[in-house]
Amino acid sequence: MLIHDAADREGETDLVYPAGAVTPAAVARMRNDAGGLVCVALSHDVADALELPFVQETLDHPLGADHELGYDERSSFSLTVNHRDTYTGITDEDRALTISELAGVAADPDVEAFAEQFRAPGHVHLLRAAPNLLADREGHTELGIALAHAADLPPAVVVCEMLDDETGRERTPAAARAYAEEHGLVYVEGSEIVEQLG
Repeated sequence: MLIHDAADREGETDLVYPAGAVTPAAVARMRNDAGGLVCVALSHDVADALELPFVQETLDHPLGADHELGYDERSSFSLTVNHRDTYTGITDEDRALTISELAGVAADPDVEAFAEQFRAPGHVHLLRAAPNLLADREGHTELGIALAHAADLPPAVVVCEMLDDETGRERTPAAARAYAEEHGLVYVEGSEIVEQLG
């Protein structure tokens, strides 16, 4: 699925998958066709159960000082992880394993089991959703988790920004919609998700 957040927010379209459905081919599509950062969004409750911090709060460095984002009040970034059964963690197979196993963790979060199965730092970025999802924030993190809840899936989704090879900027909604049609994928405006699920 492709989700465009809003023209007055990031103005980006992300390729979004339920984490449990991610295969090496899906990672290759995100890497080749989307081109942005492959991240796994987790619900607030799961992130709390796993004791995942916001990464900015953990930095003891001047770079972690307050900074302004043009599109939001804060970043959703938490830790980066690899599943312990991966080798380097970056291959399509390794990232698919890490991502798909995160769905199982999200379905039954336990911090000790999480630490036994995963290590940090790694090659998959984790994102923390806002506590009240779309009532608090309308980013791809919250849009994706809201859809997972609606589909009765574990609250873990992969998001990856779609970039344009010619401009180096975000892919336009028209180009993203054309990609979705060409590949038999669904394109959705974030406002539609907010209207239905917010």
